[in-house]
Amino acid sequence: MAFTFTNSYLQGVYEDVCKKNAHEPEFLQAVGEVLESLQPVVEQNQRLAKSGVIDRIVEPERSLLFRISWVDDHGQVQVNRGYRVQFSTAIGPSKGGLRFHPSVNLSIIKFLGFEQVFKNSLTGLPMGGGKGGADFDPKGKSDNEVMRFCQSFMTELQRHIGPDTDVPAGDIGVGAREIGYLFGQYKRIRNEFNGVLTGKGLSYGGSLARTEATGYGLCYFADEMLKAAGKSFQGQSVVISGSGNVAIYANQKATELGGKVIAMSDSNGYIVDENGIDYKVIQEIKEVKRARIKTYLDYVPTAKYFEGCQGIWTVPCGIALPCATQNELPLEGAKALVEHGCFAVAEGANMPSTPEAVAWFQEHGVLFAPAKASNAGGVATSGLEMSQNSLRLSWTFEEVDERLQNIMKNIFHNAYDASKACGAEGNLMVGANVAGFIKVADAMLAEGIAY
Repeated sequence: MAFTFTNSYLQGVYEDVCKKNAHEPEFLQAVGEVLESLQPVVEQNQRLAKSGVIDRIVEPERSLLFRISWVDDHGQVQVNRGYRVQFSTAIGPSKGGLRFHPSVNLSIIKFLGFEQVFKNSLTGLPMGGGKGGADFDPKGKSDNEVMRFCQSFMTELQRHIGPDTDVPAGDIGVGAREIGYLFGQYKRIRNEFNGVLTGKGLSYGGSLARTEATGYGLCYFADEMLKAAGKSFQGQSVVISGSGNVAIYANQKATELGGKVIAMSDSNGYIVDENGIDYKVIQEIKEVKRARIKTYLDYVPTAKYFEGCQGIWTVPCGIALPCATQNELPLEGAKALVEHGCFAVAEGANMPSTPEAVAWFQEHGVLFAPAKASNAGGVATSGLEMSQNSLRLSWTFEEVDERLQNIMKNIFHNAYDASKACGAEGNLMVGANVAGFIKVADAMLAEGIAY
């Protein structure tokens, strides 16, 4: 990955990060993209270099790696690796999800935690950045196996988290079932009932609208971006990669805003339904039956299924919402989208577009919403769940949704204003990085060389 630096201090920081983390490509990609955006800010404020703010912000406050031993249904002992990276607590306790997936490694967790610092800052809520997870695959495991794994995972993790220290949530592979088991074990060990986890069930401190939040928030942000350009979802074909929580509710909200979702995917392949994909069917397939997306054809025989994931970017559309995983949208996919008339891309997953794809979108005038801004709805509502837990009350769905809409609108305008101030008007990648960074940097400067 090639990043262009005109500022020698930032170039030096990035080179140092590369030396120390040479085998962590995802993390290096995330750091390079942010540092490249911060050059105008550093040029204007020499104090940032003197106080080592950038040197510090690229290094996690702490990185935890631990063994997870558990027993499967056959009585066999299994061993996995667990991670928790607490990247920054400058503006509040660490906040970020837990990912259970075979691909999980330190590089991925660090990149996600680093991105979370700026994403959480953008929400305007007092939350620092963190991330965690394990190389455990919940697919194909029984409920009892998942429970035993979660209990073993939390037995170690509980030493390092708390409502005022670090508040995990769900991510890929960690849904309502897993959060329930994790919370139960925390409460069992600590003898405390508090807001140590978000994404909890409604019966034990969860927030209404949390399930829908990331997908809804993505569309609220995209809608605001489209309005600023004199456009809207109305009458547009929408392609959404993925079929998890984010993708399902992005489908629902995009449809409500007047769009028609014609393609969705999972790790095996993708479906195309020119009449519009019903999110409720996907919801049943993925959340109830835990089946593959190909099953959609059993409900809608007129739909088409294609093996492989990359072909989804060749489906003609006006708006694309990548909601699956990191680096799922390469340069070839970006070229295909532009060629087939796509004029807006809003990221629902974390860093789904490669740097080359982002550059292509920007060169060809595509409206582009980076993940740290556009998918902040999930963590924003997690922050609202933390507030409700602290107040010992529950807001209505409408109250939470209204707060979410306002947060996402504010994120867009703050990012847009920051891009304008940096001489890159409309470049929301730069704007989001700068706006998120400034709040954290100000806090770090105020707190002295404390960590």
